Amino acid sequence: MRPPSMNALRAFEAAARLGSVSRAAGELNLTRSAISHQLRLLEQDLEVKLVKREGRGIALTAAGRRYARQVERALRLLRERPAAVDMPALTGSLAISCVPGFASFWLCRQIGDFHATYPDIQLRIVTPRALGDVVGPAADIYIAFGHGDWPDRWVEHLTGLEFFPACSPGLLNKVGGLNTPEDLARCTLLHLVDPTDWRRWLAAARVRGVDPDGGVMFSDIHLAMSAAMAGQGIIIGDALVCGEALRQGHLIRPFAQTVSGTGDYYLVAEHDVVDRPEIVVFQTWLRDRLTEDLGTMLPPKGQTP
Repeated sequence: MRPPSMNALRAFEAAARLGSVSRAAGELNLTRSAISHQLRLLEQDLEVKLVKREGRGIALTAAGRRYARQVERALRLLRERPAAVDMPALTGSLAISCVPGFASFWLCRQIGDFHATYPDIQLRIVTPRALGDVVGPAADIYIAFGHGDWPDRWVEHLTGLEFFPACSPGLLNKVGGLNTPEDLARCTLLHLVDPTDWRRWLAAARVRGVDPDGGVMFSDIHLAMSAAMAGQGIIIGDALVCGEALRQGHLIRPFAQTVSGTGDYYLVAEHDVVDRPEIVVFQTWLRDRLTEDLGTMLPPKGQTP
C-alpha cells in the first residue's frame, strides 16, 4: 500500500472536522470536486471506506472516525515541528526544463504554490528545443513528453492524457449546436502543426463526412487555443492545456469521446541529482498537485441551449 498524499490527508482532515465537502473546499481554497477526488484517492490508497453521505453533508464511518483522530494528531505534530526544532530552511537552486504547453498552461499557473512553500529555493524555468530533450547543462530536472525511453537517465512517469474536441460556448450556439460528431462538418477544425490529432479522433469516433485535413493549421498551441476561445473553430485539447479554460467556462466539451495521446509526460534527470533535497520536494509537490488538479477536470457539458 502506497502512503497517502499530504493533499489527501489535508482534504480528509478538513472535511471530517467541518462535516462538509463544500466547507472543506472553502477553507482549503479548492473546488468541491477536488476535495471529493482527494477523499476517493485516500479511500483507494487505504482500501477502507472513510466517509458517507448524510443529508447535505458527510459523516464518518467508524474507521473514518478513528483515522480522523490519527490524521489530526499527525498534522498537528507536523505544524508544531518547526517551532520545536531549529530546522534550517531548505535552500538551493532548481532549474526546471518543461515542454512549452505543460509549462504555460499548467506549471506557470501552479508554481507560485511551490515557491510559497519553499521560498528559499531559487527557481528557474526554461523550455527545451524539442519535446523529448533531456540533455544539457540548462536544467537539473526535465518535464518531458515521450515514451519514457531515455537510456542512462532516472525516469518517472507523471501522467498520460486523453484528447477531446473543445470549443467556445459562442461557437456552439453559432453553429446551432453539435448533436452528433458528424455536425463537425459545420465547424472549422483547428490543428496544431498537422491534422494528426483530428484524424485520430475522427477515426476513433467513426465519423464520416468530416474532412480531417480541412481547417486552419497553427505552429504553436497558444495560437490554436486563442483561436478556439475566440470562437474561430474547434480544437483537439487535453486536461492540461484546456483544463483552466474548461473550468472557467471559456471552452466546453461537446462530446465525451476521447482518444489517447501519442505519448506521456515524464520527469527525467541524471541519476546523481535525484536525491538532492530541492529535487525531492519538487517531485513530491508536482505529483500531488497534478493528482489534485486533474481530478477537478470537468466532464463533457454537451451543447448549450
